[in-house]
Amino acid sequence: MRSATIGRLRLSWPLRPRTFDRVFALGFLLLVVVVLGIAAWVDRDEHIAGTEYVKAATQLLSVFLLLWRRTHPIPVAVACGLLSIPEQAVAMPWALYAVGAFTDNRRKVWAAVVPLSILWARPWDLPTVTDQIGNILIGLAPALYGLYVASRRRLIAALEERAERAEREQELRAEHARSEERARLAGEMHDVVTHRVSLMVLQAGALRALAPDAGTRQAAEELRLVGCQAMEELRNLVAILRSEDSVGSAVDDLPRALDLGTLVADSRSAGVDVELDADPVPAASPVVVRTAYRIVQESLTNVHKHAPGARVDVVVRNRDGWLRLEVRNTRPTGPCELVFPGEGTGLRGLRQRVEMVNGSLRAGPTGDGGFAVWADLPTGAPVESASGVR
Repeated sequence: MRSATIGRLRLSWPLRPRTFDRVFALGFLLLVVVVLGIAAWVDRDEHIAGTEYVKAATQLLSVFLLLWRRTHPIPVAVACGLLSIPEQAVAMPWALYAVGAFTDNRRKVWAAVVPLSILWARPWDLPTVTDQIGNILIGLAPALYGLYVASRRRLIAALEERAERAEREQELRAEHARSEERARLAGEMHDVVTHRVSLMVLQAGALRALAPDAGTRQAAEELRLVGCQAMEELRNLVAILRSEDSVGSAVDDLPRALDLGTLVADSRSAGVDVELDADPVPAASPVVVRTAYRIVQESLTNVHKHAPGARVDVVVRNRDGWLRLEVRNTRPTGPCELVFPGEGTGLRGLRQRVEMVNGSLRAGPTGDGGFAVWADLPTGAPVESASGVR
């Protein structure tokens, strides 16, 4: 975004420069025609010499030449100067302004402006030196103003370039700061969380080896497997945080296919009755695939926690560029003996993920005493739309 100061300095015209030149020249030409017509009507009773027609034609021609004042300023000014020999050309001040405003070479500007101003001032027609100098200065004034406009234009261009360069440098600094923060978070996660989970897995393995009965050994083994899965998830998260190209979405930006078979199989092995009814889903953005996977994973985890003995139906439909998910469980048949801290945060996190990809999520109890989660995800959501999701 350009600086507001630069926006105030820039002159905004409603027309393009060439169009403005045409409108200006034709309007000026019409004005000169009207003035000459009025003068001819006032002197209609007097004889008009042929030289007067020549002077009128030179005035009209000088104004017509202003159509090219922007592209050929010096030739137009020279032509207006030659037309000023019989009488001062009314278009000469605008031609001199164009020489100063649209000529980059300052030497050419002064080499053209000074003699043309003298020619246009016609000092031989003035009786005193003061009048001659004053008339020449009047001719120089438009050229000096054109030089000021050209300098101002170059200043604005330099300020714009400096502002754009500063903006690019600021973006690079912000990206560098984000990279350093990601690396710091990855280091903290690797050093603290992964270490604790590793200890948990080791202790579960030791408990499995030393347990006196088969039930305890089975529970320890399940705990060890869950810890290993958590370790794998943490490794993936650390890899995502350390990725420079696709933060929070996936390790790469290649399209991926949604595979819920392993997730459903793990829940079945843990004693949950899960039925999967899924349409073939084409490869989509890794952000959408990961979000859909997390929705089903969090829903099955909530069934493990809060609905023991319930039957779960996972339905996946691919319709008109939208991925529609439904995870519905029946009324629990067993008591929920465990209390987990932070209940409700999982659904809030899912809703944030879904909103990042411009989707929608609903969750609530059903009429039969169960619970259901519904989500709609656009399969064409770009990776960048979910940048920052963790």
